[in-house]
Amino acid sequence: MRAAVAALALTCCAIAMAAIESTGAVAAPPEGGPPRYYAITNARIVPVSGAVIESGTVVVARGLIQSVGTSVTIPPEAWVIDGKGLTVYPGLIDAGTSVGLGDADAGAKKPGGPLPTSPEDRPGTTPWRATADELKTDDKKIETWRSAGFTTTLVLPDGGIFPGQAAVIDLAGARPGDMVVRATDSVPISFRPVGGFFGFPDSLMGTIGYVRQVLDDTNWYAQAEPIYEAAPTKNERIPYDRAEVTLADAKQKKEVVLLPANNSIQILRALRLADEWKLAPVLYGGQQGYDVVDALKNKNAAVIVNLKWPERAKDGDPDAEQTLRELRFRDKAPGTPAALAKANVKFSSAIL
Repeated sequence: MRAAVAALALTCCAIAMAAIESTGAVAAPPEGGPPRYYAITNARIVPVSGAVIESGTVVVARGLIQSVGTSVTIPPEAWVIDGKGLTVYPGLIDAGTSVGLGDADAGAKKPGGPLPTSPEDRPGTTPWRATADELKTDDKKIETWRSAGFTTTLVLPDGGIFPGQAAVIDLAGARPGDMVVRATDSVPISFRPVGGFFGFPDSLMGTIGYVRQVLDDTNWYAQAEPIYEAAPTKNERIPYDRAEVTLADAKQKKEVVLLPANNSIQILRALRLADEWKLAPVLYGGQQGYDVVDALKNKNAAVIVNLKWPERAKDGDPDAEQTLRELRFRDKAPGTPAALAKANVKFSSAIL
């Protein structure tokens, strides 16, 4: 999340480059590989902050924006692109996607660990799984998102209660390693039961209780491990638990924890659990945030708003009755970003 926000100021040219190339206004790059410097001249520039520049220049050096303005110095070795008649915008960031992972259902089909046989097992828990290791440069969604103006995304793993660690990626690169901005950026948590009929946990209450136990175990490990390392000959060795080690490391690096919360009840519950677990989370979903703006503001919470707005099922019974609650939710949900902005609640958007 933090890297994604920073990337917004650094990824400004992808849309303009694509638009310019489509007009045929740009010659092929010089031989010997891509140049280290680019300069887009005579373009209308919409910066991240400040007034619009009607005719200016953007200089990009080694993949980073070096200067923007009406009178900037262009390096002599720069590849100069004439942007007359075109507009350069900052790249958009999607704060929660499966872009780059190929089949959208691939994550959901992956097992979240061995089938549990008792509450002591670790069902649906693979926090060591990194989406940065699973990127596919041939994913067709990459080009779709890039064509829509997105240059950076937060890629979320799926499948399980602790499915893995999300990565911030740029939507360009010949190899997966070229795309990764931050390999382990945040830890998503799901409250979906994964146990099945005879498994554990098989209910919302059981899942929340399981998450509570995992976080308690992680906190214990984070406190006990330094004590053991300080005097390994005097203390009992700590049993190795991959989940505890990974989550403790994520906590030490202050990775963001993502908690699911879409309607008002879920949002209030997530805020309460965050207090109990001593987390500074980001809530994802948030479509009914308009109804609990004050609670979000009082807790200084941040929200990733799902832009896939609620709608009537396309294959549903056209004569089926719809409740007033459903109709009101569909009507008010698109106003959530405006309500959050008015209350100065930090938020971003995604198509979850």
